Amino acid sequence: MIRAALTVALMAGPAGAEITGARYVEPTSAYGHGAVAGGEYARLIIETAQGSHGVAWENAVVEDTAPRLADLDGDGTPEVVAVVSGFQSGARVQVVDLVNGRPAAVAATVPIGRRHRWLAIAGIADLDSDGRVEVAYVDRPHLARMLRVVEVHRTGEVWQITEEAAAPGHTNHRYGAAEIEGGVFDCGAGPEIITADADWARVQVTRLADGALTTRDLGAYTGPESLRCH
Repeated sequence: MIRAALTVALMAGPAGAEITGARYVEPTSAYGHGAVAGGEYARLIIETAQGSHGVAWENAVVEDTAPRLADLDGDGTPEVVAVVSGFQSGARVQVVDLVNGRPAAVAATVPIGRRHRWLAIAGIADLDSDGRVEVAYVDRPHLARMLRVVEVHRTGEVWQITEEAAAPGHTNHRYGAAEIEGGVFDCGAGPEIITADADWARVQVTRLADGALTTRDLGAYTGPESLRCH
């Protein structure tokens, strides 16, 4: 588990006990990567029924399309999953939860390790039906094109992120685009990850089972609409 330094400001009202929404604010050029069109922000806003919290990281920006809400620990309330990029360390998957009514960075993947190296989240689901939630993402979708799946869980007050599996030859984002393509879909046989191949020529569907990723070809890539259920 990795904890990240952050700055928290209570925006309005008393601290709440449940996250109801999240958004990125304050577009910034401080990082200057440009991987996502208009996708670098100074702060994350977390909404609760009682008020809003502003969250900012030291020597880092949020580099993402939108924050994601998901119940990662099965307690019936959501956490926030974001992509945070350190000025020297590059991108990481960051989990933020309320701890004693205030936002805290409770867990993160190991940063890629180099400035201007990004990751694109594909989706969040229990991909192997073991009762624990996974986050699927493409590590450096413009360079390494590595699909990774990590499991997120909490035991007591301790959060953990563990890599489940990885597979090369996947992408879900074009450099400079505003949106991530594909995602995690249940097309009738349980949740699967839909991506393009490394050359943006074929549609790939990947399933997690027994700690391994198995990929099958679904046909030619013809645009963003082809990276969905058929």
